[in-house]
Amino acid sequence: MTLRLFDTATREEREFAPMNPGKVGIYLCGPTVQSSPHVGHLRSAVAFDVLQRWLERTGYRVTLVRNVTDIDDKTLWKAAEAGVEWWAWALRFEREFQAAYAAVGVKPPAAEPRATGHIPEILAIIARLIDNGHAYEQAGSVYFDVRSFDGYGSLTRQALDDLSPAQDSPVEDKRDPHDFALWKARKDDEPETASWDSPWGPGRPGWHIECSAMAHRYLGEEFDIHGGGLDLRFPHHENEQAQSRAAGYGFAHLWMHSAWVTQSGAKMSKSLGNGLLVSEVLEAHEPAALRLALAAVHYRSMLEYSASTLDEATAQWGRFTGFVARASERVGAVSSAAVAAAELPEAFVDAMDDDLGVPRALAVIHETVRAGNAALTAGDDAAVAAALLSARAMLDVLGLDPAAPEWAGERAGSSDAAMRALDSLVRADIDARAAARAARDWGTADAIRDRLADAGIVIADAADGAKWSLAAEG
Repeated sequence: MTLRLFDTATREEREFAPMNPGKVGIYLCGPTVQSSPHVGHLRSAVAFDVLQRWLERTGYRVTLVRNVTDIDDKTLWKAAEAGVEWWAWALRFEREFQAAYAAVGVKPPAAEPRATGHIPEILAIIARLIDNGHAYEQAGSVYFDVRSFDGYGSLTRQALDDLSPAQDSPVEDKRDPHDFALWKARKDDEPETASWDSPWGPGRPGWHIECSAMAHRYLGEEFDIHGGGLDLRFPHHENEQAQSRAAGYGFAHLWMHSAWVTQSGAKMSKSLGNGLLVSEVLEAHEPAALRLALAAVHYRSMLEYSASTLDEATAQWGRFTGFVARASERVGAVSSAAVAAAELPEAFVDAMDDDLGVPRALAVIHETVRAGNAALTAGDDAAVAAALLSARAMLDVLGLDPAAPEWAGERAGSSDAAMRALDSLVRADIDARAAARAARDWGTADAIRDRLADAGIVIADAADGAKWSLAAEG
């Protein structure tokens, strides 16, 4: 069986055939760094990390680009409310996202470009769209003319006249309510540092154009896979595809979308007040258990999060780590090279090749662990060694090999592991606070300290740097 992936654009599974033999280019929409990461933010990152690991395990060289949206309306608003420079606000949360990804074992991308670092590329595509007759300038802003492009709506299979007006700018500023902003003229109440010079006047990029520009910069005019969360299909990905193809680029050959994390059927989000912060979850649970919980449900299925979700994942993780520890003690440790080269069970391969069927793949792992435990009881060392190698090789594909460096020693105590992960998250804020103090930006420094205090974290300044601790209960 060859790898088949579900293409959101065609709504069917397709046999995966990369543009260039042995190489795969993936563009993944990353975070808008306006607030702290919650569990829902990690679903997409973990899903595409598994995709990358499976592609690499089957012999491909993968270039995965994951962007950072470090400027948008909400970032400016929230920073202004907090009395903090918008760029400091964005950088703080960018660091938190990076720490959260690392905590759950997501591999660093080949490139992690920021929107604000690619203004020349953005301006070049906007100028190209104007020249091609697909965009127009009005009062210093530039809008994409959706009616000029026949393919608009094809990704999500929606008729233009059935769509709601674009929400990124006032309707009266555009020729058509559905037109969306490529370049937003600077407003009087926005900081000067949040605008750049352009042929149409000072301003900043719209949300959608940044991804078209960065995908083109790092992956070329066309590439293999574009990924992201299901909520990005419209308007973000629809608009990305329209503007990129209107500019004359082939853009993505296949679209993949991961489903939401939900609570009581509602999408996890900060606006609904149901977002479980990663830092809070990791206070009580092992990072590997969180990764397992996010990966265990098929990436295209909604993950309903409840109080038992992490408890169940922790129990599963305990079965994996327990077997690996007992088997390794009995027959000796297996090298990482042997794990990487091990032949995978056919049933596991078939599951992964079927649109990343992780639930079926996990069933194969559990079966292997049960057989290994039975071999331990029977004293069959050859069977124990075979099960150990097979189990670790399969878990490695999912980023969950208990003997891998990122997880080794985690079972020394779940509280210790959680504290290590929490420390990596808190350190991002402490570093940002130190930078603010060095710049004599006391407002930013105090805002960071107060935010940590609200989360139950006490900062103490010392001669050798700031230290943190959890506030005493009661």
